[in-house]
Amino acid sequence: MTTAPSALTRPASAATPQAAPEPPHPLVAFARAFAHNRGALVGLAFMVLVLLAALFAPWVAPHDPLAQYRDHLLQRPFWQEGGSLQFLLGTDETGRDVLSRLIYGARLSLVVGAASVLVALIPGIVLGLLAAFYPRALGSAIMRLMDLMMALPSLLLAVAIMAILGPGLINAILAIAIVALPGYVRLTRASALAELGRDYVTSSRVAGAGLARLMFVTVLPNCMAPLIVHATMSFSSAILDIAALGFLGLGVQPPTPEWGTMLAAARDYIESAWWVITFPGLAILLSVLSINLMGDALRDALDPKLQRIG
Repeated sequence: MTTAPSALTRPASAATPQAAPEPPHPLVAFARAFAHNRGALVGLAFMVLVLLAALFAPWVAPHDPLAQYRDHLLQRPFWQEGGSLQFLLGTDETGRDVLSRLIYGARLSLVVGAASVLVALIPGIVLGLLAAFYPRALGSAIMRLMDLMMALPSLLLAVAIMAILGPGLINAILAIAIVALPGYVRLTRASALAELGRDYVTSSRVAGAGLARLMFVTVLPNCMAPLIVHATMSFSSAILDIAALGFLGLGVQPPTPEWGTMLAAARDYIESAWWVITFPGLAILLSVLSINLMGDALRDALDPKLQRIG
């Protein structure tokens, strides 16, 4: 009488196969991919610091950004001879505290950047979807208009728009948004055209979905990943553009603290008072660099083909 083989003598092929590991939640996978980029984490930390300083500017700033201390004109930063802890980064040509103006200037830069992105993103998505769903007459007209706008240098187009609208914060937001509009339209159209031939869109058409539902419920969610990345990059471009317009005297008007207007006012003191032009320039440089690093990490995290996780 033969006995059944024990577990020790059972062939390896008869072993129970292990279940495949469950894939992580998309948000977990995104967080891991983003955290893999150390430069993006540094940029995120810097931008969180800038955002907190801007939100709590009345409590963080040591002085009123418009207050003039006539006895402390062009005072050096505190670590240099003649400096004082009262004005950590020194004062400008009218005796205003540079650090306080930088903190309040962050408010304008962030608000203008976010507002211009929203003002360009919403109509850009609508026009891009219309160009994708109606590629002949309407789509061709929209894209030729976008090509015409992109043929002009962005700063020159913004200056021309500001010359028509006049200087001011709201007009600067509109000008920057109009300059950024073609990028959103072209990206939305390209992403939507890539999705229109997929089976799920055909199924929605067969099920009787209307045009608005096809555009904004079926197709648009699958186009958002590249749009989010582009919006992040446009945010950094908007900070540069508002600074450039302020430097040219077409954006925010003095004495309102804004990084571009601070640079414009300090250009006559490059040799005699380096701090009044260096610190606003560093604020613009570090902010734009941080946002670009975050945008690069977002691109890698949202596109599985570009993820470089080991």
